[in-house]
Amino acid sequence: MDSSRRDFLQKSLVLSGSVLLPGWLWAAPKAQQRYQIAVIDLMILKRQKLSAFELTKEIGADGLEVDMGGLGNRDTFDSKLAGPAARQEFLDKAKETGLEICSLAMTGFYAQSFATRPTYQQMVGDCLETCKAMGVKVAFLPLGIQGDLRQHPELRPAIVERLKLVGAMAKKAGVVIGIETALDAQGEVALLKDIGSRNIQIYFNFSNPLKEGRDLISELKILGKKRICQIHCTDEDGVWLENNTRLNMPKVKATLDAMGWKGWLVIERSRDASLSPKMVKENFGANTRYMKSIFQ
Repeated sequence: MDSSRRDFLQKSLVLSGSVLLPGWLWAAPKAQQRYQIAVIDLMILKRQKLSAFELTKEIGADGLEVDMGGLGNRDTFDSKLAGPAARQEFLDKAKETGLEICSLAMTGFYAQSFATRPTYQQMVGDCLETCKAMGVKVAFLPLGIQGDLRQHPELRPAIVERLKLVGAMAKKAGVVIGIETALDAQGEVALLKDIGSRNIQIYFNFSNPLKEGRDLISELKILGKKRICQIHCTDEDGVWLENNTRLNMPKVKATLDAMGWKGWLVIERSRDASLSPKMVKENFGANTRYMKSIFQ
């Protein structure tokens, strides 16, 4: 038998066998998936708790975004991950459950001012050190209400200078800081240009353009592949993602495919209003199953 015919028959046998197998037996391993799905420990009511990993596994997600803890009026985050023993416990639990810590989140800045807090370098530095110690490559930094540059344009020079500084810190740590802003995509492109650091990128959130009536697909295209480090694939609470009529997820996937983007899609909200927020497995399980049906 000549080699070309033999190769054809071998490939035909493999293909015919795979058709008979359930999808989960021949689906690509997690490490080979172009898109991976995560949830957030804070939003599944398990902020900095080891039990978040088991719950995430029950939900069916591939990974977990871990919060750095509360901020308040402290000099830095109230983080259990400040010590090596606690960090190792989290890493061991991640390995045990087969999950990945996709990012660390500084959600304390949603309500606190990145532009004016005097110890911001210590705060961000502690997050970066934790990322480095745990092998996490992305840190989430929301500019929050007090850093809304549409409402407070006078803060732009301070925010740009501070992001330049923490961008240099992030580069040294081998981490990308993903910022969330209230700007549109064109505004974010201009902001990143002013900052001038590859280690400061956009942590995109689907709900931001949607609630402002902007075109989500256009915003993704404007930002492009290299400016988005991770995505909060979410909308405001009310309905599950599969029932959301203003968020066309197949079209989003086609857009990301065309852009050549790949990475973590992190579910933040989109809880059903008829269910209690405490019904975590129901809300996040449904959204995870839907996201995997589209992206995996």
